[in-house]
Amino acid sequence: MPVLGDFEILRVNETAYWWDGGALFGVVPRTLWSRRIPPDELNRIPLAFNCYLIRTGSHTILIETGLGDKRDARERERMRIPAVTESLPAMIAAQGIDPETIDIVVNSHLHWDHCSGNTILRGDAVEPAFPRARYYAPRGEWEHAHERNVRDAVAYIDANYDPLVESGRMTLVEGDYEVLPGIRMRTVPGHTRDMMVVTAESAGETFCFLSDLVPTIAHLPPTWMPAFDLYPLETIANKTKWLGAAAEGNWLCGFGHDSAAFARIAADPKKHFTAVAA
Repeated sequence: MPVLGDFEILRVNETAYWWDGGALFGVVPRTLWSRRIPPDELNRIPLAFNCYLIRTGSHTILIETGLGDKRDARERERMRIPAVTESLPAMIAAQGIDPETIDIVVNSHLHWDHCSGNTILRGDAVEPAFPRARYYAPRGEWEHAHERNVRDAVAYIDANYDPLVESGRMTLVEGDYEVLPGIRMRTVPGHTRDMMVVTAESAGETFCFLSDLVPTIAHLPPTWMPAFDLYPLETIANKTKWLGAAAEGNWLCGFGHDSAAFARIAADPKKHFTAVAA
């Protein structure tokens, strides 16, 4: 488990899923992106459901909750997800961490692939997957989810967050927000209007979960982005800003969907940015 100042950080990857490569790279030609992530016969590329645990000594923070239990058999088959997968609490327990100790859960945004493990379905009931935890998510994301916009309504599942909001377990934050000393949510419009990255700072060192601002290491070039980014010009500006800060500060970075757990960022005169193994 990497140590960052006084914090310990662990990546938990539930499973891989396969998604259309063209959707993940937008206007970038397949001849270019396929050199970095080769697709299968259906043009799908493997992605990870990355969740990160931060242990501060007095708190255990979980960033993102991944796949969850709300995709049906047909959807799982389409994404090459096994019919049965281990639950996120069980995977955390397998890493030697009691999931009951998780007292804070942070969602960078509310797309299903980042927060479906927030809750567990029990027949007609929906229960928090981490009963001791206070959950945090961007208010603008929650409001947008309920607009049912034809562009991206399919990305939201109300059972992942509404029961938590209604019960008072989820705090909807507005603008940049300090969850705990050194743990901050920071708004980075682009993928959605209100998506956030999460930073953890301790003893002069910084970890940054880049979420879907940079879904994989292959997305480091500022103009390489998913077709479903709602505000592409803001994505470019924010990637340039945040990756520049990561390179300058030698930050440890985590990505929403890369198979690599961590990387550091280096400035590159030709490619803008490259990844350095952490």
